[in-house]
Amino acid sequence: MSRRGFWVAVFVLWGCGGLSAGSQSQRFGELDVFELEYASDPQISPDGSRVVYVRNSMDIMSDGARSKLWIVDSDGSNHRQLISGDGRESSPRWSPDGDRLLFLASTDKGTQIFLRWMDTGQTAQLTQLQRSPSGMSFSPDGRWIAFSMLVPKDPPRLVKPPPKPDGATWAPPPTVIDRLRHEADGRGDLEPGFEHLFVLPVEGGTARQVTSGDFHHRSAPVWTPDGRSLIFSANRNADWEREFRNSELYEVRLEDGEIRALTDRDGPDHSPSVSPDGTKIAYLGYDDRVQTYQVTRLYIMNRDRNGKRVLIDRSALDRSVSSPVWDPAGTGVWFQFDHRGNTRLAHATMDGSFQTVARSLGGTSLGRPYGGGSYSVAGDGRFVLTRTRPDHPAELAVGRRGGSAAETITHLNRDVLGHKQLGEVEEILWESSFDGREIQGWIVKPPDFDPGESYPLLLEIHGGPISNYGDRFSAEIQLYASAGYVVFYANPRGSTSYGEEFGNLLYHNYPGQDYDDLISGVDAVIDRGYIDEDNLFVTGGSAGGIMTAWIVGKTDRFRAAVAAKPVINWISKTLVADNYYAYHEYRYPGTPWDNPEGYLRFSPISLVGNVQTPTLLMTGDADLRTPLSEAKQFYHALKLRQIDTALVRIPGASHNIARRPSQLIAKVAHVVAWFEKYREE
Repeated sequence: MSRRGFWVAVFVLWGCGGLSAGSQSQRFGELDVFELEYASDPQISPDGSRVVYVRNSMDIMSDGARSKLWIVDSDGSNHRQLISGDGRESSPRWSPDGDRLLFLASTDKGTQIFLRWMDTGQTAQLTQLQRSPSGMSFSPDGRWIAFSMLVPKDPPRLVKPPPKPDGATWAPPPTVIDRLRHEADGRGDLEPGFEHLFVLPVEGGTARQVTSGDFHHRSAPVWTPDGRSLIFSANRNADWEREFRNSELYEVRLEDGEIRALTDRDGPDHSPSVSPDGTKIAYLGYDDRVQTYQVTRLYIMNRDRNGKRVLIDRSALDRSVSSPVWDPAGTGVWFQFDHRGNTRLAHATMDGSFQTVARSLGGTSLGRPYGGGSYSVAGDGRFVLTRTRPDHPAELAVGRRGGSAAETITHLNRDVLGHKQLGEVEEILWESSFDGREIQGWIVKPPDFDPGESYPLLLEIHGGPISNYGDRFSAEIQLYASAGYVVFYANPRGSTSYGEEFGNLLYHNYPGQDYDDLISGVDAVIDRGYIDEDNLFVTGGSAGGIMTAWIVGKTDRFRAAVAAKPVINWISKTLVADNYYAYHEYRYPGTPWDNPEGYLRFSPISLVGNVQTPTLLMTGDADLRTPLSEAKQFYHALKLRQIDTALVRIPGASHNIARRPSQLIAKVAHVVAWFEKYREE
């Protein structure tokens, strides 16, 4: 069977309820997705000797994810499962002396807090909570646990229904919504109530609520060294609901619940970390200047609210930073940041200088090569992080600041990827035809690539658009390469990890010259000499779906296109999506009713009359971020214009249409089948 015949067969078989296992070659195949594993949330013990982490895998029978706690010595030995049982486990947290471990686990009564004694292996369930806790942490003396949890409120009612006769079956009563944020993609309708902070004795018992008021306190609470207060981020201003970007740091005294604000500015202040001596706080934030993209910076302040300052000057690091953690000596702060599509771990000292300690954090986004990942630091200066490269998802790597480079200590995917031929990933740089800016991207070649042959090119565009791709593992990209395509992905203007000016070029101008960046990149790949110019294809999801629909409205160079979960009409998107309140002024000037021409100008629907390219639309039918109605607008318009098109609905899927393994496989299979349908031999 030809390559085209195989993938068309995949398309047909999927629609008939079955998916072929594919050829028996050593290429990465669709069912290999179920065999992938990755590490997340690694926690190194206080003495640096052991690491507990979440080992994530796929269940082919339930088509879902599994998460179990595993433990390994810092040198990679004694690697074993820590907790037995069938439930999902997450959020491991060491006690200050390393003798106990907190974690969350699913039960038939919801997610609960558990405690494990590391010497005996005994485990106890500490809570019987009605809602799921998050942000757990031990007090410095190890006697208390702090966490956040939703405290529900009765939903609003406008009328009191009449009494229902005994035994009668009536329709459910109407739901009244009066909140600005009332739903969230992947969660649906949000339960009325407010997140609050709680403390719980480590022996278990009744959790005590320590914050009050009709405000959300979603931040993970951070203990002060004396154990008397918690530092957290929230917005307790009167107009908090509309000031959703704003937040301040607060301190709540556990003795009496008194709350005092530590910061006060227009912009987010969050992610606090308290110095070991309790005198200083490191935190993240920026002054909100109403832009599409603003660099998050690392600040230091005295706990008495004075001495606020940026730790690292922008001239030294014009990148957003995340996850600040004081070093045990109190001489500096650890943090991570993205630079040119690669996530790095760094350490800054109090004079504002910093040093990159490790690279290639990430690997927890299996589908596409996005950033992410996490780390933790021990008292002896050792650290652990999740590391990814183009040939593997997140593994654990352990190192020491000032010592040798971090070494990978796990090999979770050696069994499935060790004998597979993956597509080689190569960096490419080129100049945009619009203004000569240097743009970065990556080429992924099919296994057994021969530069003397001619290959179809698949342009895959990242979402966001305030995000970035990089030299990271991607199951979707590898499946496209296995299907025989040269895959090209890039970070056009508006992408993060290149500084604020570059990321903010899309302010009031999206889609804009990112189109020129991508088309220039396609030309640069073609110049390599191994691309069949008669077989160019384009796809992308979310913002990548927007750009795909935009591209086919501006050029007919591509033989076929797949726009996944796109925005087609910024007016309808802005007023229907779950995050509808976040777009005016920051993305486009004014509101849709004040500036309909401006919103329409940047909407792919404005170009649909130009489209000649066969275009498939794909969206989850439970997507609240880019609702199905967006894709249907483009699909209906193309049907009316008699342009080849199809609409693929992913049942039950939210904006993350590839969240379940079979959905990721289905997404790729439909993309390839659509392209093979129009590919010229």
